[in-house]
Amino acid sequence: MDWKEVTIYTTTAGIGPVEALLEDNGVEGYVLEDAADFEEFLQDTEIYWDYVDEDLVREKRAQETCLKIYLSDDEDGAKQYAAICAALENLKARDDEHAWGRLCTETALTRQEDWEWGWKQYFKPFPVGETFMIKPSWETVDDAQGRKILEIDPASSFGTGSHDTTQLCMAALEKLVHPGDTLLDMGTGSGILAIAAAMLGADVKTVVDIDENCLKTAQENAEKNHVSIGRGLCGDALRNPQLAQEIGTGYDIIVANIVADVIIGMAPMFADKLVPGGHLICSGILNERAEEVRAALEQNGFAVLSHEQSEDWSAFTAKK
Repeated sequence: MDWKEVTIYTTTAGIGPVEALLEDNGVEGYVLEDAADFEEFLQDTEIYWDYVDEDLVREKRAQETCLKIYLSDDEDGAKQYAAICAALENLKARDDEHAWGRLCTETALTRQEDWEWGWKQYFKPFPVGETFMIKPSWETVDDAQGRKILEIDPASSFGTGSHDTTQLCMAALEKLVHPGDTLLDMGTGSGILAIAAAMLGADVKTVVDIDENCLKTAQENAEKNHVSIGRGLCGDALRNPQLAQEIGTGYDIIVANIVADVIIGMAPMFADKLVPGGHLICSGILNERAEEVRAALEQNGFAVLSHEQSEDWSAFTAKK
């Protein structure tokens, strides 16, 4: 079946009335894009980010708040759409102060195959480093060229393996991991780095992320690759002393593909959690922030062994 995508334009104040209207007309699910959320994101000092693309900021600030729904592209869907449009006209008539926005719709046809595949059509198998061939579950590899196949489905989590920071970390893991090395993955995302380490023979003890969904996705991906990535812990170890303690100590390797500010803030914690002679692999660092990260590592007793770069990103391997 094909689907009709219906976009209903409103305001932040109009979200509640439109939600009630949709529920009255048998619509149980929708996608909400609230313009106020992006402004809140920009002003949230609790979120770690090094940059937000200026074009994205302009684009998001120009967008209206909207709700997107999907109706079957058949007679039943057409009747439901007509009822929703009539209800929107009634809602508009009640909005004396025009607080709920335009309350109008746009429609587009979404084919079933587009619904199911979408971005997936662009995620094809590709080699990383000297060891791995990355592939999603829906693709097959006829010739892995002697590489280990790492199957990854990122869902909503960071980590298909295509980003420079992930590849820099995987290349460092190839050089560093010895069978039996105990490993901590900070900011695991899809779990790709923990899984790669486990496939190289590491004993992955702990993976940590601030998003519970990432931990679920990471464990599912580990099962696909028939490896164990240990326990998953959720939270911000910089702000949660109990979590920081629960992570434990005695790791041979820590891999942290996060952002510069978090790595700088966690540098003392990383040093505390590694065994003497243990190694830290860190990335997610814009090249212009690299020297700040190097300084923080050295101030906390690390010796930087390598600094690898792509066009925009840096990765460090350091020894305690």
